[in-house]
Amino acid sequence: MIRIEGLTKRFGDTTVLDGIDLDIQDGERVVIIGPSGTGKSTLLRCLNFLDTPDAGRITVGGISVDAKTARRDQILSLRRATAFVFQNYGLFANRTALENISEALITVQKRPREEAFDRARAILAETGLADKADSYPAALSGGQQQRVGIGRAMAIGAELMLFDEPTSALDPEWVGEVLDLMRSVAEQRQTMLIVTHEMRFAREIADRVIFMEGGRIVEQAPPDQLFDAPKDPRLQQFLRRVSG
Repeated sequence: MIRIEGLTKRFGDTTVLDGIDLDIQDGERVVIIGPSGTGKSTLLRCLNFLDTPDAGRITVGGISVDAKTARRDQILSLRRATAFVFQNYGLFANRTALENISEALITVQKRPREEAFDRARAILAETGLADKADSYPAALSGGQQQRVGIGRAMAIGAELMLFDEPTSALDPEWVGEVLDLMRSVAEQRQTMLIVTHEMRFAREIADRVIFMEGGRIVEQAPPDQLFDAPKDPRLQQFLRRVSG
């Protein structure tokens, strides 16, 4: 289980996360929606200390880290338990698709090179990119690059996969292939925390949808309940706006 307690993040005088409390069950798929600039991406980045929280405690499985006393070894353990899929892909430009996926297996998990490559080839086949193993990111479409990014996250077997608006940088024709892959990952009961603007996808994939506004969790519910019978006026207004 993942537990977030009192997570707080400030940038200067601006409080971006205002004491977030959240529990996520093993295998649960949680989607976060809300206006831009309300702390959704910062929440994900704080969960593995890409951004350092000012206060709060993060627990992933058997790893528990307090922001005020976090040690480097604790942060590294937390990062090993999570996998991050970035909106801008985050691939190494000078490494092939095979090398991008196998990198963490070799450098972080210390697996033998050939074992890591075998795992990466299996992931490439699973993501529909078996023929792109030797291709560099510049030779791949945006959708293919993001599928490599998701494949890299899949390969390490993390307890929690974090998706930060994984389709926002994609041209419309590539969005579907990335969402299809995420559906496939979700079917394996992988624990997922997803920030997205794709409301239809959120309704389809989520066990629970969270609406954030002003650095706080305003409302959360199963998708049909949250989208069809929103309680908070801010959520009602947001849904009216995104629905056209």
